Amino acid sequence: MKKYVWFLLSLCVLLTFAMPVCAQEAEAQPQDTAKQIEESDEIAQNIAEPTEDAQPEAAKEEKFDVTSLIMGHIKDSHVWHILDYTKEENGVEVEVPVAVPLPVIVFANGHLDLIYLANDKGGLTFQNGEATEAMEFHESLEYLEANANAEIANEKPLDFSITKNVASMMLVSIILLIVFISFAKAYKKNPGRPKGMQAFLEPVFLYVRDDVIYPNLGEKTDKFLPYLMTVFFFILFNNILGLIPFFPGNANVTGNIAVTMVLAIFTFLMINLNGNKDYWHHTFWMPGVPVFVKPILAVVELMGIIVKPVALMIRLFANISAGHIIILSLVSLIFIFQTIAVAPVSVIFVLFMDCLEMLVAFLQAYIFTMLSAVFISLAVAEHKHE
Repeated sequence: MKKYVWFLLSLCVLLTFAMPVCAQEAEAQPQDTAKQIEESDEIAQNIAEPTEDAQPEAAKEEKFDVTSLIMGHIKDSHVWHILDYTKEENGVEVEVPVAVPLPVIVFANGHLDLIYLANDKGGLTFQNGEATEAMEFHESLEYLEANANAEIANEKPLDFSITKNVASMMLVSIILLIVFISFAKAYKKNPGRPKGMQAFLEPVFLYVRDDVIYPNLGEKTDKFLPYLMTVFFFILFNNILGLIPFFPGNANVTGNIAVTMVLAIFTFLMINLNGNKDYWHHTFWMPGVPVFVKPILAVVELMGIIVKPVALMIRLFANISAGHIIILSLVSLIFIFQTIAVAPVSVIFVLFMDCLEMLVAFLQAYIFTMLSAVFISLAVAEHKHE
């Protein structure tokens, strides 16, 4: 039972550190947030009267924007989109999005407030050279649309919002707790042959423990097993859930560099906080090497300490993001060419990529766990000195 307590604690710590980091990335593009606010405002007002450009006879079909589709999926968001449907208003078909709004939680001087603290006019203040210009709310939105790279001078509070990636991580954590706590109870009541989901996950668990972690850590396996198993299944379940193209899936969690950075930082801490005397001795003053070479090797080894978690972070982020981009690009071919002839080819390649991404989901969880075990083993290994 002690291991499962560590399992729960590890999940809580992962979420605690990942939540504010993901929230900061979600607000990294203020113009996107402004567009969401404007769209929500329009929907709340039932989309005022259609303009002349919106009339059926003058309406022109807009060009399909592949970049916006892909980046809208890759980036984090303050809403969890479910579907779109069209309805007719005043003789015009209007597209209405259906989405789950997620709580925007920010902290500034002890009060909950907006993502940017509003100026005296209730809007944003833009930096223009040495001068600043204060605008009202709707003027701010118009200015942001016209000047996408405008520098906002308003003060930013601490952002602890529950974004789509954070909500997905919470969902995965709840699933993991339910699954493994129920498995533990089932094994306690009936230690015989596993059934159902237990029969599927037990070989995976035993393989990771016996063929990935134990060969590297040996007798120290039990000490690091809760963390490494938590990381493995946390990454695996997020990868699989991200492949589901509809709610509550479709979140690009492990393709978010903020999440992979937090995971890499935890591995970095596990390595260096548990490093023994030999590890630090071999890092900064390697034995058996000429004295004049030792300072050079110390710099190289110090760079290696930093490069290891960075490599873990980038590898997981790049591989998962690339898979999502390729799948969305293949789907987009149907709308780009606007012909039914492309659909069968596109669907076949998408199904192939989905199967490949399922393999990648397991592979990336395996690689992150294996390399973490290897790096930790190098830090805790006992060296024999003559």
